[in-house]
Order: sequence, then structure tokens, then C-alpha cells
Amino acid sequence: MHVYIVFAHPAKASFCREVLDAFARGLRDAGHSFEIGDLYEMGFISEMDAAEYRREVGLDPEAPVPDDVRLEQEKIDRADALAFIYPVWWSDCPAKLKGWFDRVLTYGYAYFYSEAEERFTRISIGKALVICPAGHTVEHLEETGIAEAMRRVMLNDRLLGVGVKEARMEILGGMMPKDDTFRKANLEKACELGRSF
Repeated sequence: MHVYIVFAHPAKASFCREVLDAFARGLRDAGHSFEIGDLYEMGFISEMDAAEYRREVGLDPEAPVPDDVRLEQEKIDRADALAFIYPVWWSDCPAKLKGWFDRVLTYGYAYFYSEAEERFTRISIGKALVICPAGHTVEHLEETGIAEAMRRVMLNDRLLGVGVKEARMEILGGMMPKDDTFRKANLEKACELGRSF
């Protein structure tokens, strides 16, 4: 299986980066191939410009997309599965990754409509896994409803809504600064998520 991993964290040294390394190690152990799209390292532009906006609302599925968007769509097309690794910031992903969804999941690629107003997609991905290191514990995020809100947006709308057959989210909680209580267990879990993916 070939996995496209979309990674979004601005720091070269971070727990999120350790999670990426552990997950990739697990994928290698299981014999999977993978490609990493480090959005910050590649300088991915997260803001949709006016021309892209006009393209989206013009509903022309054949209209060209910017080169950086086309390259990301090609990475998706090469993949059998997707993985997303990012920190939980204000109950969601970093703006860089939100912009990736805004720009890459274009009309005519991720969705389009027939005359009968039925939704279609060109994306054909078997499964996706979202791994989110978070400062709060998983229990806190579940009790407050934040975890459910995160799953509804990321899984239901951004992934299952555009042709991904199966998607799930794993929150690696309790990663407060200067508190390593959950570090080892979370890294072991990230590696096992790669092995069992």
C-alpha cells in the first residue's frame, strides 16, 4: 500500500515531528511505501487567491488549477491511502492545513455536480487516518465535545465527503509543555498505527 502523509507543523523539532517519524517507521515495518508532504517545508501557499475563488464558483470542472495544487492532487492520485499528522490548535488543524483542503479539494476534482445536483468526486482513496497530538487529554476533549466536533469536520466533511471510503481519527492527548507523562505511550501508539494501517 502506498500512503501520502500530509504533515503540518512549523517547527523542525516538535513532538508532532516525532509522531511523524514513529508513524513512518511503523509503515516501513509493515512493508508499506509512503510519501511525505511537509506543508511548511514546501512553503505551501494556504490562501486561495481571487483567481482560484473564481475558478471554484465558476463550476467549470475542466478549468486549470495552479501548479502546486495539481502536484498535490497527483500525490493523492498515486496513493492508496492518506494520513494527516498535525497538532490540535483551537480545536482544529493549523491554518496551513486548512488552506490545503481549501485549495487542493477543487471543483472538478474532489467534488462536482451533475444536472440532477448529485455530488461526485474523482478521488478514490480506500482509507485515511488522522493523527492529532493535543495538549489536552483525550478524556477532556471527549467530555467537552471538542473531539466529536473535530471528527465531524475532519472526517465527515473533509475526507468521507470527497471520496475517501473509510476514515478515522486518533488523538494523542496529554501533550502539555514540560509534561512527558504521555510521550512514550503516544509515540508507541503512532508507530503501531503505522504497522496496522
